[in-house]
Amino acid sequence: MPIAMRIAACAALAAAVALGCTAHADQTTDKLKSTLQARLPEITIKSISKAPIAGLYEVNLGTQMVYTDASGDYVIAGDLVDTKTRSNLSEAHLAELNKVDFATLPLDRAVKVVKGNGSRRIAVFSDPNCPYCKQLETTLKSVDNVTVYTFLYPVLSPDSLVKSKAIWCSADRGKAWEAWMIDRQPPASPAGNCDTSVLDKNLALGHSLNVTGTPTIFLSDGHRLPGAVSASALNEALASAH
Repeated sequence: MPIAMRIAACAALAAAVALGCTAHADQTTDKLKSTLQARLPEITIKSISKAPIAGLYEVNLGTQMVYTDASGDYVIAGDLVDTKTRSNLSEAHLAELNKVDFATLPLDRAVKVVKGNGSRRIAVFSDPNCPYCKQLETTLKSVDNVTVYTFLYPVLSPDSLVKSKAIWCSADRGKAWEAWMIDRQPPASPAGNCDTSVLDKNLALGHSLNVTGTPTIFLSDGHRLPGAVSASALNEALASAH
């Protein structure tokens, strides 16, 4: 057989083996997911993949990573740490799985505030009655050259929805948002007809992105920062993402 034909045959065989291994892995993880979901119906499993440790599988719950054996008989809750590098593998992989495509975010449904030249961008899911969200807004006063897109995310109380509607219906949404979050000046009640269906869409979007707490920050590279981070931590993250 000519050398070219041998190379082509070997390549085809390698592709077939790889495809067979992938199919086998998919069958194993699919079966494992069905087993765990049946035994633990109260949890939602996003995905399952092989863990770096032989015989263990990584179970992505959206906000947490747990581990199981191939049969699904046992589950280990805790972080997987690489002792050579001292890196948290669970946290790192979860961050990658939870990345978003910033370009696909419906930024027209967010309150836009530009600071400085606005060259850096973040999106924030925030509740108007969330104390940590107010803390973040205070922090943002010392962060320059950033455009902040705030998705009103009223999840804490009925009053959160009332205030979100009033802020969204304000003539200057950014000004109304900062007046309430920083200066504690309540937004005026909306006058006339105002379409607030955007709030329901924001709630659906947040749920689809596993936003389980406020504030949740998304950087322009798709990574998220949960909670009211410090100005130094935010600036460092912005520098890495920019």
